[in-house]
Parts: sequence; C-alpha cells; structure tokens
Amino acid sequence: MTARTQDLGTRTPLRGPIGTKIHSISGVVLLTDRRVARGPLATVVAAAVAGGVRWVVLREKDLPRAERLALAAELRPILAEAGGTLVVAGPDPLLADQGRDVAGTGACRAAGTATGTCRTGTGTCRTGTGACRAGAVGCIGAAGVATEVRTPIALHLSAAGPYPPPAADLVGRSCHDEAELRRLSSEDYVTLSPVYPTRTKPGYGPPLLPEGLAELIRRCPVPALALGGIEYPTQVRACVQAGATGVAVLGTVMRAPDPHLAATTLVEAFQEAATSNTHPPPPTAPTPPANPPPRANLPPLPNREAAQLRTARPTTGLRPTVPTQGSSLTARSGHGRPQPPTASPENPEGET
Repeated sequence: MTARTQDLGTRTPLRGPIGTKIHSISGVVLLTDRRVARGPLATVVAAAVAGGVRWVVLREKDLPRAERLALAAELRPILAEAGGTLVVAGPDPLLADQGRDVAGTGACRAAGTATGTCRTGTGTCRTGTGACRAGAVGCIGAAGVATEVRTPIALHLSAAGPYPPPAADLVGRSCHDEAELRRLSSEDYVTLSPVYPTRTKPGYGPPLLPEGLAELIRRCPVPALALGGIEYPTQVRACVQAGATGVAVLGTVMRAPDPHLAATTLVEAFQEAATSNTHPPPPTAPTPPANPPPRANLPPLPNREAAQLRTARPTTGLRPTVPTQGSSLTARSGHGRPQPPTASPENPEGET
C-alpha cells in the first residue's frame, strides 16, 4: 500500500450542507445530461435521489455559466434534503456570487423546529424566524439566531486538466488508462471508463470490461468508480467484485421512463454486492464422518478357529464376518453360494 493510499484513511472529515461528513464518494453516482433526460433535469434528479442516489455530478458543460449556476442552485437543495452532495464537472464549483445567496440553495431551520428554503436573493427564510447570513448557502438557527452552513466544494475534472487540481473539499478525475493514473496528485477519487460499451458515447473505448477494470484498480492509488454502459444489476455486481467503490451511471436513469425505479434497482444491487464483498460467507466446514457402529462383544474364538480365520483368504469382493459360536464362516453378499465347512467337536478337521 502506498503512502498516498494510507493518507486517505486519516484525512480530516469535511462538513456537508446539513452536517454530513464527507470522506470520499461511493455508491451509485448519477451524471446529468438534460439532452437525454425524459423530463426536467431537477425532476429526474429528485426521483433518483428518492431512489437512494446521494451523489450527482452536474455536467451540462455546453451551457453558459449563468444557466449552469441556476441548475446547480436548483439541484443542491434536492440533495441537501437527503444528505447528498452535488459534484460539479469542471474547476468552477458554481457557488453563489457576490456574497449573497443568489439562488436560495440551502435549507434553514429556525428555533430548532421549522425548516424551509432561503428565498432567492433575499437572504431570509420562508419558514420560521431565522435569517440567512449574506453569502451563506443555508442556516441552522436556534431562537432566531442564524448560523452559516458552508457548502462543500466538490469538483470532477477531466483527464485533460487542470493539473494540479484546484483546492477543493472533494476532487475527482476521469481516467481511462494507466498513464492517466500516473498523473494523479491530490485527487480523492477517479472514474475509470468505459467499462462496457455505452450508448451515450458510441464507439468510445475499447471497453475495459470487468477484467480490465480490476487491473486498473490494482494500479490506482485512490478509490475508483466504474463508469460506462452500466445498466443492469449484474453489471453493478461485476464492477464491485472488480474492486470499484461505486458505479457512475447516466443513460440508464436519465432515459428511464421511471427514474426512481431505475435508481432504486441499481442502488439495491450495489448495496447487496458491497455487503457481500465486505462480509464474505464463512467457508463451509467439512462434514464429519459418521461414527462407526460399536463393535459387538463376541465370545472368544477357539484357538483353531482363530488360526483358520487368520489364514483364510476370502474370494475377491467378499468380506468375511466373524462367526459366533456354532455358526458357519459366512461371507457378506454370499447368500446362496457354497460356504466353506466349519470345524465342530464331531468333525474336528472340518471335513465333509
């Protein structure tokens, strides 16, 4: 294990928008693409979050910054309510500008009970008596006293750069081969792609498949998410078994007629696979042999009979049994066959 990997376990936890500790990214991660979504982006993301998704990467890089900023403002409270995190693709975290809560992205609690969302641009709370501080994403207040809660800066960068990554609370990078893994410095996680052929980027590859994914993960100094063409529970399980700490999906949720059901199916598959990998079933103990039946207390054989028994050679396939007094020397499975004579007082030599 490298020093880089060891440092991951001792990194100071960060505080999220509602006090959630952030160590790294894992589970099912949703990448957005409004061009293939079957409905408004916020509606699809809300359904996926209801299905268990806690990490969403906002892409939409073709949009002007103002529109991306508005999308980020719309998605952050959806995730914050569930304890999730919005990761922004690119070095710009798309936070509120000019020291004020431009888009009302945070949750607010006043007097420890009422909850609401800050109104856009006003810095006040819709419910309760608390007030959001200027520039704060949200507030948690008691008796009308507002306390600022900082939004974590979570970024996902492309393999093209920038290098080194900007300072942020969580930084990921897209990687596709070992050469790109060697360029990592302070990143917290990577995505490895494409694992399977993908409809979102047809012809992009060749696909790693689980074997190639496992090989790259063995060379990766940080946690890795599997990305590309992951649509079915069997694929999720294969990626987890290859060593991925999570799976990143796009089309299978964005295109789904029921994004809630699609997300739930993948999340459950990941949880089952992760539990199996963490707690493998104990090895099956060999079945002990059955105890042999107790030996019967037989009377001692006369000296001549004992000698005859020691020297007798049974016919192949027959097992002699110990005779009792007055019985013949018989063989198992010898019923109906001629048996050797037995000595008696009247016939001491056993002659016929």
